[in-house]
Amino acid sequence: MKTLGEFIVEHQHDFPHATGELSSLLSAIRLAAKVCHREINKAGLVDITGAAGETNIQGEAQQKLDVYANNKFKAALEARGEVCGIASEEEDNFVIFESDLSRDGKYVVLMDPLDGSSNIDVNVSVGTIFSIYKRISERGQPAQLEDFLQPGHKQVAAGYVVYGSSTMLVFTTGNGVNGFTYDPSLGVFCLSHQKIQTPPDGQIYSINEGNYHKFPQSVKQYLKYCQEPDDATNRPYTARYIGSLVSDFHRNLLKGGIYLYPSTATNPEGKLRLLYECNPLAFLAEQAGGIASDGRGRIMDIVPTSLHQRTPYFIGSSNMVKRVEALVAELDQS
Repeated sequence: MKTLGEFIVEHQHDFPHATGELSSLLSAIRLAAKVCHREINKAGLVDITGAAGETNIQGEAQQKLDVYANNKFKAALEARGEVCGIASEEEDNFVIFESDLSRDGKYVVLMDPLDGSSNIDVNVSVGTIFSIYKRISERGQPAQLEDFLQPGHKQVAAGYVVYGSSTMLVFTTGNGVNGFTYDPSLGVFCLSHQKIQTPPDGQIYSINEGNYHKFPQSVKQYLKYCQEPDDATNRPYTARYIGSLVSDFHRNLLKGGIYLYPSTATNPEGKLRLLYECNPLAFLAEQAGGIASDGRGRIMDIVPTSLHQRTPYFIGSSNMVKRVEALVAELDQS
C-alpha cells in the first residue's frame, strides 16, 4: 500500500510549480488533518463539542472544534515556511505570516477548517476544505489581498479531508484526483482511491428541500424532474442530504449525483463561500470529470471581489449540472 508521503515524492514532477515547496505544504496539511482526526474522534469523551460562544464574520456560531481546527491548520502551515499567509472562513481578514521565511513563501492557502462542525454533536461526518494558490505579490514582502482574490482556475492544488467512519484526504494538483484513507494503527494515509472519476450521470440529488418555497423557479422545476418516474432515465432519483458539504460532495463524487445550494429569497447571492468551499471542490469535480456552476457559468471563472463572497452552487455529475444550467437559461430567456 502506497502512503501519501510516498505518493507526493513520486509525483513531484506532476506539480505545476514543483521545486519541493508544494510537497512540504501538503505534508503540513496532512499533519494538521491527523491532529484534527484525533480530536474529532474524542467527541463526546472530552469537552470539545458545542458552541465556543463566538460568531464568525458570516454571523454563524463558532463551534469549539471550528476554533481548534482553524488554529491547528494555521500553525502547521506557518511552521513550514512555504506559505506567506492564509485566509479562513473563521477569520475576519486574511492572516499574514510575519517570519522572514514565511514572507518568502510562494503560496497562500484558503480554507474552511471544519465544514459542518455543528454536526459533531450528533456524530455526523464533517470535513476540512483547502485551496492553494501561488502568490502574485512580490516574494519577501507581506502577503496582499490580491494574493487571495484569484479566480479558481488559478489554483495549483485543492482538496478536502472527510472525518467519518474512516478519515480520508482527497486532493488534486491538476493531474487527476486521488484519495488516501488514514490508518490510525500506522499513523499514515494510504492510497485507497486512485484517479477518481465521477459518473457523468447519477441517481442522487442533494439539497435542503426545507427551503423549497424560497428557491428560484428553475430549481423547483429541476427538483420536479428529479422526482418524476421515468424508466428510461432511472427516475425518480434518490434524495440524500447530510448537511455537511464535504460529506455530500464526497458521496456524489464517488457514486454520481448533484449537490445544489441555489440562491434563495433570503440569500439572493447564495450561501456557500466562493473561496473556501466552492472553488476548491470545483477544481476536484472538474479533475474527476464533473462540473461546478453557479447556474449560468463555470464557478472557477468567477473573479472574486471579497474574501467572504458567496455564490449559488451546483456541482456534480456533468449531465445533471448541465440540465440545471439549461433550465436556468430557459427561464432567463422567458
